[in-house]
Amino acid sequence: MCIGECMVELARGPDRRFGLALGGDSFNTAVYLARAGVSTAYLTALGDDPYSEAILNLAAAENVDTSAIMRLPGRVPGLYLIETDEAGERTFYYWRETSPARDVFSGGGAASVQPHLTGAALIYFSGITLWCYAKDGLEAFLSTIETARARGAKIAFDSNYRIRLWGSDKEPVRTIFSAAIALADIVLPSLDDDRLLWGDHSAEGTLRRYAEAGVQEIAVKDGAGGVSILQAAQLRHVPVPTKINPVDTTAAGDSFNAAYLAARLAGHAQEQAVLFGHRLAAIVVSHRGAIVPHAATASLFSELRGAQPL
Repeated sequence: MCIGECMVELARGPDRRFGLALGGDSFNTAVYLARAGVSTAYLTALGDDPYSEAILNLAAAENVDTSAIMRLPGRVPGLYLIETDEAGERTFYYWRETSPARDVFSGGGAASVQPHLTGAALIYFSGITLWCYAKDGLEAFLSTIETARARGAKIAFDSNYRIRLWGSDKEPVRTIFSAAIALADIVLPSLDDDRLLWGDHSAEGTLRRYAEAGVQEIAVKDGAGGVSILQAAQLRHVPVPTKINPVDTTAAGDSFNAAYLAARLAGHAQEQAVLFGHRLAAIVVSHRGAIVPHAATASLFSELRGAQPL
């Protein structure tokens, strides 16, 4: 089960015009998990407008279970706009303060959500998911996750810190993130994000901080610099296999997380899971947009499904 928000995406193309698509960090991960053959559902809220219908149709086309998606009449999804520079790096601008996704855990919503999490082997969410509920519903969300974990679900968290969403005061964010980290079995942070929020100076520092917080499995992403993990309490660096000149880095981390988690669910060792994550991220950043064509990922996912765990 992936939890968060799917939005309308406007991304500027090479002709400087904007194209419309759909996406969101945890939703992107859900799509790629489903393509990897993992039975995946998405939990969010949408409106009753044509764009909400388009999101549901996309999820269905990608074999993402939509039974946990609430519908709130009269509401419309959030919107984000991407500007991409010549190096493929992107800047996001958001219009999502009144997104229906923010009300999933408001009021008595948590009671209706809990049954959808029963039996989930893995629950995945991000720092952006936490922002969605920070206005109202955060305590209910964390309590729901704690209950699911007590019933046997593994919890995976990507910090995915966005200062444009949270504002300049970092202390409240650290408090919220710490509460989520305390519930996490797996964390998949990006070094850039954790450097900005926590002041980390190195991947090893990030790894040690999460390990000291009690997290059992950690993989710190550093873009083209590769991924760092801990094996038997020792730092292990897993470089990117092939250098890529990205076209668009949107969903690089989201797709990495999907391939990594799919590989771990299939029984692969952590280092092998990192390599699958690297390879999927390389495919995604070689295309524009968060969700790339099926043909681009089919071969890798076929290999992942057929590979023997190492």
